[in-house]
Amino acid sequence: AGDQIPCDGVLITCDGLEIDESALTGEPDDVDKDLEDDPFVLSGCTATHGSAKFLAIAVGKDSQWGVIKSHLEKEQEETPLQEKLDLMAAQIGYVGMAAAAATFIAMMCIKYFVQPAYLDDVSVFSHALDAFIIGVTIVVVAVPEGLPLAVTISLAFSTKKMLADQNLIRHLAACETMGNATNICSDKTGTLTENRMTVVRGVFANVKDDNTANPAQQIQISDKALAIILQGISCCSTARIVPHDPDQGPLHDERPHTIGNKTEAALLLLAQSKWAGHDDWELRRNTAEFGKPGGSRLFPFSSARKRMSVLVRMPSTEPVTPGRVTRRMAKESANWVLFHKGAAETLLKNCTTYLDQDGSEKPLTKEKIAELEQLISEYASSALRCVALCHRNGIDDIVDTAKCDVDECEEKLEKEMCLDALVGIVDPLRDDVIDAVATCQKAGIFVRMVTGDNLETAKAIATQAGILQEGGLSMIGEEFRKLTPAQLDEILPRLQVLARSSPEDKHMLVQRLNGGLMPENEEEWLEVHPGKNYAKERDLLLPGYKEEWAASRGGVGEVVGVTGDGTNDGPALKAADVGIAMGLSGTDVAKKASDVIIMDDKFSSIVKAVLWGRSVFDNIRKFLQFQLTVNVVALTITFLSAVAGYKPPLNAVMMLWVNLIMDTMGALALATEPPADEILSRRPYKRDASLISRPMWRNILIQATYQLGLLVFLLNRGPSMFGCEDGSTHHFTIIFNAFVFCQVFNEFNAREIGDVFYPFGNIGKSPMFVFVIFSTVVAQWFIVAYGGDYTQTHPLTFNEWKTTCLLGALSIPFGYVMRQIPIEEDPESFAGIGELLKPKKESMLLSTFVILLIPILAGLCFELVIEGEEFYEHAE
Repeated sequence: AGDQIPCDGVLITCDGLEIDESALTGEPDDVDKDLEDDPFVLSGCTATHGSAKFLAIAVGKDSQWGVIKSHLEKEQEETPLQEKLDLMAAQIGYVGMAAAAATFIAMMCIKYFVQPAYLDDVSVFSHALDAFIIGVTIVVVAVPEGLPLAVTISLAFSTKKMLADQNLIRHLAACETMGNATNICSDKTGTLTENRMTVVRGVFANVKDDNTANPAQQIQISDKALAIILQGISCCSTARIVPHDPDQGPLHDERPHTIGNKTEAALLLLAQSKWAGHDDWELRRNTAEFGKPGGSRLFPFSSARKRMSVLVRMPSTEPVTPGRVTRRMAKESANWVLFHKGAAETLLKNCTTYLDQDGSEKPLTKEKIAELEQLISEYASSALRCVALCHRNGIDDIVDTAKCDVDECEEKLEKEMCLDALVGIVDPLRDDVIDAVATCQKAGIFVRMVTGDNLETAKAIATQAGILQEGGLSMIGEEFRKLTPAQLDEILPRLQVLARSSPEDKHMLVQRLNGGLMPENEEEWLEVHPGKNYAKERDLLLPGYKEEWAASRGGVGEVVGVTGDGTNDGPALKAADVGIAMGLSGTDVAKKASDVIIMDDKFSSIVKAVLWGRSVFDNIRKFLQFQLTVNVVALTITFLSAVAGYKPPLNAVMMLWVNLIMDTMGALALATEPPADEILSRRPYKRDASLISRPMWRNILIQATYQLGLLVFLLNRGPSMFGCEDGSTHHFTIIFNAFVFCQVFNEFNAREIGDVFYPFGNIGKSPMFVFVIFSTVVAQWFIVAYGGDYTQTHPLTFNEWKTTCLLGALSIPFGYVMRQIPIEEDPESFAGIGELLKPKKESMLLSTFVILLIPILAGLCFELVIEGEEFYEHAE
């Protein structure tokens, strides 16, 4: 006992061997080993009881521990956000290059075919060089270089805020990825449950108590009856309770630590709780003087007997009041009592009486036995471990307590006993789990339980948590491993509980859901299935292979979050899009393999991670909506001025300031918006859903059309309207000021990306936004008033400031009007619960290019109208 198993093996000899396999299975109970039913030992586990010899059959990378370590060395592919950003960057690059090429061709056509007078003195080479420079400028303007900054700021801001919500982010990208998680594969022990066996129900001295886990007061039975029960709990046990060490820091469980058998520890925790008046179990055990000459005797629990007995020399002929045991009292008499503990259904047959509320013993009638058997069955159906506590007085008249052995005890003493209590023990659900699971499901996230525990217990816990619902499917790992990839795909939308699963099962489930670390060729497949025939069995064995997986769902998988606390969870945490480890109960291996660490071990903290993740995604989209509006306007006005032969109204310094507004300052303002609870009411987006939705395109195009119309109007009517020279610095400063204030007010519009018009809502919760707006206005005033020759600006009068500011403020009414146009998000961009995703059939490139041409055509039409008016004026 106490040795760690270094390799996998098969038992040769075995004497009461019990092994702690929690490192591999995550389950807290020790596993009994024998030569017939379970002769296998696995590396990484620890022997807790007994002794054995075994034949080594696998070492190093071939052992179970080695397989886990090999999975941890593989890295996951890009996150969904990275994939979308890469796609968008490519699309914008294509559009920018197309617009640059169109500008270059248009300018050269003007030189060759139109031949305007202002180009008579310009050589072809010089004009071609100017056209090329303008084309390059368009490409530079088109690229949203502030996007990486916005992403980084939003992730960093959310990461800091999530720390206050008990989410420690190890990898920045995981913050956003969690927001669009479509599946959460959760471990049971330590994640959904408290990872502590607890007495939750019971009958004590014929008094039923269904709230022993959170008692409001001491149980209402006599001191005599309670003392008998507490004496049995304290002495008939080898477990111990150790107080929490405050020096361990915040990432350690603040509850007392249990040592030894988990069931016995649950009873000790009950004894020292308010339920028993905070009894001192350790003093009772010390008073019994186990192991000393003439002291009490102990026959520990064994896997063969499934029960435990102690012969205790009681401190007096009558049990004493709880908490009042003294060593002097222990010497006053030598009344010997048998205390016995074991499986309730077995021990009930060996009892003839039961302990009543007043401490007296009453006969077990047939009616009483039937009542207790019904209670045992009820506990079993609720996945409770039912344990009976019994005692028998006067045993020193039957056997010689000093010489009695375990066989004699079983034959002569473990019968005609008095039933003291029946208790139901379980690892209970965390208080926040039911609401947190319901919130996840409301948010469109499919929650699955994957556990190493038995099926009945897993189903009971999953039902309580709301995970296993009507129509849901539960199965064990042995059945799961026999499925083909196609069969698994068929049941995935209904698979809610996977019990008796190995680390490999959990890893394969995650692989099948998101396609992460899926074998891509024959060599990788054979690493997973050594000795198998790739050509014949590749479609029959899980997890399948990349080509087959991609064909089954169009190459688009689920976004999977996996929770876990044990070493066994490491491979699945690594394969997931977001690996979530428990901070208090998690092992170092699990934490190192994870992306997010839940510091308080609460499932509700995962909901907060989803909330902040969706906030990050929305903030990035807000920034894109704002920046692309500026980009479209800048690109279009450059194109139109080049085609019309005008000098660009915004010089390089002005464009630099506009870029600063839309990049750095826009990122600071919009990427730090706090989350709204309403975002948990929508379904997550698919992995391949576009960053720019239909309502966003509507908002971008309408705002861009207004700004383009305003710039063209001021370019043509500005001199007469403001009394300045056409094309002068004063003229262009007015255009520049109006354009900047358009961006300032459009930044308020960009705070909402859907149909909600609430530009000033919760503005007090966004201090960074207010600061950026204030700083932008102050800086704009300084540039216009004092820029002079450096910025090529001209100081404006109060009326000019007022007019340009009001023209920019018209972006707000336009923001209301544009949201009245009924355009909804594409339903296909959302992921449904349990939905197998289908391939995307249409390309976004052509549609994006066509949409970007709309404001250009609108600007040309606007220009034609003005030119027409001028023509008629001259004709008159």
